[in-house]
Amino acid sequence: MAVAACSASRSHTLLAAQCALTSPGRAFIRISQRRPLVRRIGLLVTCLFCLVLSGGVAARGGYLDIVPLFWRSLYPDGGRGLYCGRRFGAHDRRYNIEHVFPMAWVARQLKCGDRQQCRRRSEQFNRIESDMHNMFPARKDLNQMRGAYAFGIIKGERWAVPGCDFEVDDRRRRVEPRPAARGDIARAMLYMADRYHLTLFRRQRELMLRWHRQDPPDDTERRRNRIIQRVQGNGNPWIEPPRKRRRERNQG
Repeated sequence: MAVAACSASRSHTLLAAQCALTSPGRAFIRISQRRPLVRRIGLLVTCLFCLVLSGGVAARGGYLDIVPLFWRSLYPDGGRGLYCGRRFGAHDRRYNIEHVFPMAWVARQLKCGDRQQCRRRSEQFNRIESDMHNMFPARKDLNQMRGAYAFGIIKGERWAVPGCDFEVDDRRRRVEPRPAARGDIARAMLYMADRYHLTLFRRQRELMLRWHRQDPPDDTERRRNRIIQRVQGNGNPWIEPPRKRRRERNQG
């Protein structure tokens, strides 16, 4: 019997909702009828979200459904941005989500139109767009500068913004991230190409393999991978090969 529970409350209004999934397909929801209708609807939505959780694995929705789960699961108190490595707070409006493997590349390979058209037309596009292994917090201005440019090495050290080791070559359509982020980027790119049979042009794949070797996974990246595996249901084997994870569990 699967058991999951969720509660949401705000002390200043004494609002509460209780949900319990007592067995697959059977649910109990109790929300006080004395509360305002808008409050009840909000709490009901919270409960229904809980009911898509079973065994710790979230049912995959579209990208816009996954965004709140991404922030809440991986960066509830903030974290460090991908491209600058600077800390950001839990509600820092200067940051949004960067898809390391550009969704413009995905749309082009799936031949489903632009991003909005692909969301309507392609289930595969929606699965790819909502994969948290490809989603990282980044400053909005740097996310916009990167766009759908490939990664590369750019001559010189002309940083795009002061105090941030991030370089842009608009002529060659390339960006160069800081060394400490290169392995994380490489493993996300390689994972996406392998899992969804997406094409990486030869030089890009060779560069990603080199960055993967030069900047191996650290504890922070492994922790992020394990959280995503718990929430989404699958890990990134470029970070932790399944055989290694099984060996660690057996030793524990």
